[in-house]
Amino acid sequence: MRPHALAALALCAALGLPGAAQAAAGEKIGTVDTAFQWLGRDHDIIVEAYDDPGVQGVTCYVSRARTGGIKGTLGLAEDRAEASIACRQVGPISFPEPLKKQEEVFSERMSILFKRLRIVRMVDAPRNTLVYLTYSEKLVDGSPQNSVTAVPVDRAQPIPVRK
Repeated sequence: MRPHALAALALCAALGLPGAAQAAAGEKIGTVDTAFQWLGRDHDIIVEAYDDPGVQGVTCYVSRARTGGIKGTLGLAEDRAEASIACRQVGPISFPEPLKKQEEVFSERMSILFKRLRIVRMVDAPRNTLVYLTYSEKLVDGSPQNSVTAVPVDRAQPIPVRK
């Protein structure tokens, strides 16, 4: 991480601003710079991995744009309300406890006041499939940008659903 980015995160943490502890929500896999900025970090696309807390063996990979510059570095910029998601089986699937039919499994702030990136898990019981939807809660032109992916589970292991 660049020294100025570390300083900005320290400032955000001291002020209690978003961006300070958000890395704990997802594991950063990598970034791609999309536009150079003279001051602060570059505009970029970040890819993060989120292990499903209710399903062992499933990881979701989310890519999203991050605004750079001084505002982006300080956590004051509003990132675009767009994300892409791909969830995959990365090990043996197991369920420590029955799942809700629909449940928000991850949420991360994308701006200082209004916008959050959310990931919701849905159970498609007839097809024995886990469906993951990502969206931003801030409306854009009347409807939020969203992306969906699905992880089929072996029919020999029915997904346990809470009644």
